[in-house]
Amino acid sequence: MSGKQTTGKKKKERHNFDYVLLTVVLFLVGFGLLMIYSTSSYEAGIDYGDSAYFLKKQAGSTLLGFFAMFFVSRIPYQFWKKWDAVAIIGSALLILLVLTPLGIKRNGALRWINLGFITMQPAEVAKIGVIIYEASIITKLGKSLRTPKGLAVVLVPPTALALMLWQITNNMSSAIIVLGIAVAMLFVAVPDYKQFVALGCAGIAGVVAIVYYAVASEANGEFRMQRIRAWLNPEAHSTDKAFQTLQALYAIGSGGIWGKGLGQSMQKRGFLPESQNDMIFSIICEELGLFGAIAVIFLFIVLIWCCMVIANNTVDLFGALLVVGIMAHYAIQVILNIAVVTNTIPNTGISLPFISYGGTSVLFLLAEIGIVLNVSKNVNVA
Repeated sequence: MSGKQTTGKKKKERHNFDYVLLTVVLFLVGFGLLMIYSTSSYEAGIDYGDSAYFLKKQAGSTLLGFFAMFFVSRIPYQFWKKWDAVAIIGSALLILLVLTPLGIKRNGALRWINLGFITMQPAEVAKIGVIIYEASIITKLGKSLRTPKGLAVVLVPPTALALMLWQITNNMSSAIIVLGIAVAMLFVAVPDYKQFVALGCAGIAGVVAIVYYAVASEANGEFRMQRIRAWLNPEAHSTDKAFQTLQALYAIGSGGIWGKGLGQSMQKRGFLPESQNDMIFSIICEELGLFGAIAVIFLFIVLIWCCMVIANNTVDLFGALLVVGIMAHYAIQVILNIAVVTNTIPNTGISLPFISYGGTSVLFLLAEIGIVLNVSKNVNVA
């Protein structure tokens, strides 16, 4: 009798925990739709004659995303374990399709493909593809993971995928995220942290060397070197490479503590390009102030915390690694987006999960939540 009561209590606690995760996701998605309308209504009215143009497109993708989340949440997460090769090879093939007539160029960037029934960004598929691949391979390798061959099997395919994203689609931010997800999952799986400390030191040294080269070199025509110089001295590049960053900083600074009020932003009225995309966090700061910015960051912290608790209490390694990979995806993307908007790092063009405009992004982000929800069914709540 007591055993049944304990089992019932565990199930009740687990379902309550799912509700917390779902509530946070619903808040983020709902708030994202609200802010997309607020940030895009002015330019959408001018360019398309419909102030709700971007809202309608995002709402359709969001609805499709919720269907995907529900469908994926019904699939036992162990199903994904046998699809590791398909996940990584399929992601690579989708990236290569960008170079075919199916590729679509927007705002000077060749990052989308038109499959007829849907226009999608292969980078979003690559992120979830790496999560599935890493979780499966790390689980299968076991103790051999610590050997040079094991490390190569784990790190070489994601690195190749990241290089493809960087060189083929010119999408440095997604390349960083893909590689970051792989390293984060490996970090959790390998208890010996000395090699990661060495890797981190080498990475910092590399970044310092690149920044020094950007400052010292005369390679004015090199796009990424110009981005770094604009980051270090935005005022000197206020009319070109640092224009968007400076406008975002003006928006953040003018918002104060409480903001100007929802819908009252001035920067979105033609001053801040594509404000509904990568720079939407600056408009949140302008309209809702520091209070609104902290509230959004708090929601992301709760989301990541929910994933961390599920990963810590999952009954097997594969399920835990799936959730760790998804958690790393969210965390890295949020940190990079806010860092770019506040000019903490050079502008790389990266969206804010669940809030920025982007149909493919919200679709796959919600599908990942479906995986987390399925894994949570096997959480062992003490």
